[in-house]
Amino acid sequence: MTLAALNASDRTGFADALDGIFEGSRWVAERAWERRPFSCVEQLHASMSAEVANAEGGEQLALLRAHPDLGARVRMSEVSEGEQARAGLPRMARADAERLEQLNRAYRERFGFPFLLAVKGLTPDEVLAAIEQRLQASHEDAKIEALRQVYRIAGFRLQDRVRS
Repeated sequence: MTLAALNASDRTGFADALDGIFEGSRWVAERAWERRPFSCVEQLHASMSAEVANAEGGEQLALLRAHPDLGARVRMSEVSEGEQARAGLPRMARADAERLEQLNRAYRERFGFPFLLAVKGLTPDEVLAAIEQRLQASHEDAKIEALRQVYRIAGFRLQDRVRS
């Protein structure tokens, strides 16, 4: 879709076109619609990210929880599935996949939301190292970093979906 077409869309069409940019959180696009017109994809991304940053804590937490665990063998959005596949997570060695599952569980239990990481360009070993390191974070730092990763993921998704 082009940025010009997005700018010309009504709220529903805009949200439909951007559904999934912020996983399971259509409200982000619906609110960003108010900020049209956007001069570039980066401005659209900044506006959507600002909507998340300005959202209530419960909305932010629901957005974080809408993401699947990395490497999970569960039904997930097509976009998440593709991102994880390109990072090689479905092809991890069995021992590494089991380790990732254990770390995901520990992370979710400690922080109340899944471990989030923009996996584009990363290897399975880098993913494992990142989750092990971030398990040591404070709850506040973990949330800040999770949101930062969500913004990165959304940026990659917008680059793939919207043309200037």
